[in-house]
Amino acid sequence: MAEFNLKKKQKYQPNISAFLAVCGRNYAHILKWLPDQITVNVPWQVEGEFGQLSINLLENTKYTQLIEISRPIPNGHFFKSPNAIVRVYHDAQLAEVLTSQQIYRLKPVYDYPNIHMHHSDEKFQVNAFLEELLKIGSLRVTCQS
Repeated sequence: MAEFNLKKKQKYQPNISAFLAVCGRNYAHILKWLPDQITVNVPWQVEGEFGQLSINLLENTKYTQLIEISRPIPNGHFFKSPNAIVRVYHDAQLAEVLTSQQIYRLKPVYDYPNIHMHHSDEKFQVNAFLEELLKIGSLRVTCQS
């Protein structure tokens, strides 16, 4: 007779150190092209070797900024362009994704399975994706009005 291993799957435990490391790297990437003097709701573009990012400052306070980052996809009729709203914490030197695509208010951990089919570590995955998106580069910053 065959034996089955019916051990209960352990609950996902987020790796805070890895999460903060990703947020720190995102902050460093963003600082490369974030202007010192910046106006709210004046979009600009960051162009790099692998494409461009559209940036818009939504909120500006003493220690934090809220920016929207998207990557326009040429002829993207079949794809949604990646879009994220990111909180930049200058005092902590971190940048964290608050919303991405249709996911608003990302939870630190999701039960799995769930109705929206988010991964248990969805928040980490979205911030890791932002890191890859920011690696497009920063050859030129173009202001638009």
